[in-house]
Amino acid sequence: MPTPAPATPRIAIIGSGFSGIGMAIRLRQMGLESFTIYEAAGEIGGTWRDNTYPGAACDVPSHLYSFSFEPKPDWSRAFGQQAEILDYLKHCVRKYGIAPFVRCHARIAAARFDEAAQVWQLEIGHDGAATRRETVEADIVIAASGPLSRPALPQIAGLESFAGKLFHSARWDHDYPLDGKRVAVIGTGASAIQFVPRIQPRVAHLKLFQRTAPWIMPRPDKPVSPREQWLFRHLPFTQRFVRSAIYWQLESRAVAFVVNPKLTKYPMKFGLSYLERRVKDPALRARLTPNYRLGCKRVLLSSDYYPALGQPNVEVVTNGIREIVADGIVTVDGVHHPVDTIICGTGFHVNEIGAPFEVTGLGDANLSAMWLRDGPQAYLGTSIANFPNFFMMAGPNTGLGHNSMIYMIESQMQYIADCLRELRRRGARTMNLRADVQQAFNARLQHDMQRTVWTSGCHSYYQTRSGKVTAIWPGFTFSFRKLTRRVRAHEYQFGN
Repeated sequence: MPTPAPATPRIAIIGSGFSGIGMAIRLRQMGLESFTIYEAAGEIGGTWRDNTYPGAACDVPSHLYSFSFEPKPDWSRAFGQQAEILDYLKHCVRKYGIAPFVRCHARIAAARFDEAAQVWQLEIGHDGAATRRETVEADIVIAASGPLSRPALPQIAGLESFAGKLFHSARWDHDYPLDGKRVAVIGTGASAIQFVPRIQPRVAHLKLFQRTAPWIMPRPDKPVSPREQWLFRHLPFTQRFVRSAIYWQLESRAVAFVVNPKLTKYPMKFGLSYLERRVKDPALRARLTPNYRLGCKRVLLSSDYYPALGQPNVEVVTNGIREIVADGIVTVDGVHHPVDTIICGTGFHVNEIGAPFEVTGLGDANLSAMWLRDGPQAYLGTSIANFPNFFMMAGPNTGLGHNSMIYMIESQMQYIADCLRELRRRGARTMNLRADVQQAFNARLQHDMQRTVWTSGCHSYYQTRSGKVTAIWPGFTFSFRKLTRRVRAHEYQFGN
């Protein structure tokens, strides 16, 4: 006889950033407390715990980069800084009683679906004990580790031979003194444009190795006044109004990104004008001028990056790196650049890499092998065929180039909650996405992607090496919200 469905399913949430904490809060609101958050690190926080580099901050306004159900009236600035965002997440954990459900120093090494028992077997490795393994069972697995959790070091010959100090921006060494050092920064992405202006006054010389010049817009950051904080605290509708206004302002940008990329010519003119105003040296300005359509790569916000690059102790190097040697970097033109320190602002593994841990589903289906073969894909970034009761948050094709990921995360929270309600309503143990539904969805998604700015000719971390865009949602966020409002039961196979 089949085993009856559990009245209170055991739920494993993997990761404790915005996705994991938000999902845990939703489960408690549903009356479910049979869940555990497995966190590899020693405390909660996800990317806002890991990225502590100087100047770390969000490029989405604070009032929108927070849960809609838990507004924070006393944000100190228009754009939240790392420490304040982490404090906000800790506040949410305290307020909603999530702490007792968190297990830290518990890294999920593998998840295997046991077809006979119809449960997931999770293998947990404990930090500091490489050979120690523990196995736990879960009826539901919610992978919430996010796409920006695995730092990517550059694939450059000789990297391991460098005798100086080398670290990734997401693993910043605060004990290492940069004062008076010759520093090389590899990469010009979202992290580099934040920490370069902060370290530039401290170092003796800074060489920025740039492969592609990013599009940069001014960052309209400012303190949130005590008067505004008072209004938000005592008249909450004022903050809801501000949040809504910010949302629609950002959402309007999607018209140029996903409907008519030719409309980006207007912000491109503004971006080039901003560059001209901030960089007076024509030779440097030429090196910092992007050569692709705005939005094809991530648009960056900074009001101090360009001025920092114009300082006498900074050099922007655009020749490619041939190799790294013991005392520095050698570029393809044969020039040797002696440095004491190399900081890699080279982002994260998003494509061309498997799942964040080994995941094995029906018939020994291997998620990493599938993603390495075809590129990451899922249904609504959430469900994957042949992996019953396995859900992802911030999964494939849920990233944004124009708005807040918290909006997408809350949409997925609603969808997963509805999946759990459907399981309970049917008295079923498992739900497995139909393969044809996933295939049809991704075919439509990639078809829609062809009209967007992300397929306009550049190569970015949004894409696989073949050019397939697997990180970004090719539409408006409200269309994603509509699709995830309710589960369509006919798209799944239910099992007892």
